[in-house]
Amino acid sequence: MAAVPAGLFAVYKPPGVAWNCVRDAVEARLLRELNAAPARPPRSRIRFLPAASTGPPGLVAVRVPVLAEHRLVRGPRFTQLKIGAGHRLDVKASGVFVLGVGHGNKLLTHLYNCHLSKVYTVRGQFGKATEDFSDTGKLIEKTTFDHITREKLERILAVIQGTNHKALLMHSNIDMKTQEAYELAVKGLIRPMGKSPPIITAIRCLQFALPEFQLEIHCLHETQQYLRKVVHEIGLELKSSAVCTQVRRTRDGVFTLDDALLRTQWNLQSIQNAIVDCQLRVKTELEKTMGHWDGSVLQEMDADTAHSADS
Repeated sequence: MAAVPAGLFAVYKPPGVAWNCVRDAVEARLLRELNAAPARPPRSRIRFLPAASTGPPGLVAVRVPVLAEHRLVRGPRFTQLKIGAGHRLDVKASGVFVLGVGHGNKLLTHLYNCHLSKVYTVRGQFGKATEDFSDTGKLIEKTTFDHITREKLERILAVIQGTNHKALLMHSNIDMKTQEAYELAVKGLIRPMGKSPPIITAIRCLQFALPEFQLEIHCLHETQQYLRKVVHEIGLELKSSAVCTQVRRTRDGVFTLDDALLRTQWNLQSIQNAIVDCQLRVKTELEKTMGHWDGSVLQEMDADTAHSADS
């Protein structure tokens, strides 16, 4: 009988597909494979049946299967799995999408409370503006862009990063003159540990070939629509306009593109392997972050891990 997977894993969400459709497809594939796995045979019980011989009537003890436990009687063993979704991606975006199954749903909550940064590659195109800041939106204006250079773009990016760095320190609610602030800075743990506006922790230009460009953005508490708006505002700062042509998440906390399972790998064996491969990294990150802020989380996580191993 196949074991039900429990833990965290990442899949690659393609563009043009809703995140809940991806989750439902993974759940349907897991249910299909779990129910198709060989099950233990039905229990048997002793029944006394009339003897088949021609002699004097009597009863014979016979071992017969319990039909109530037969697969054709009770139906599929698994009808649903509790699969939780991590930081979501909208329909147009693609990239790393973290899912949790079993006690992995609790780990999703703990990782969310760690407020880990995410990394995106964002493609843009100068010369036009749309209502929703994407290249598929309703066109509202066209502008010239010949005056834009990579140096001018990188100057704007430096201003954006500097402004967001001040916001990061402000929303972290830490006195920067204290020993605590120094220790958190050494560990890389200076980040808002509560709700805050979207914050860009790093931004740089990867490619520049007018009218197109590509950025790498590290951020917290963002939405994909916010990143498209950033591209639009960069165009305005450069006395032009710009639309976003692609938003792709390449990292979500400890999960990277290398960990993300492609559609052909959304099967029971690959998911179980992915959970094992990421287990140590998840625990290390939780020990690093939650160990400083809330040590009780680690005790709870160890208890859940031991319980799942026993079951």
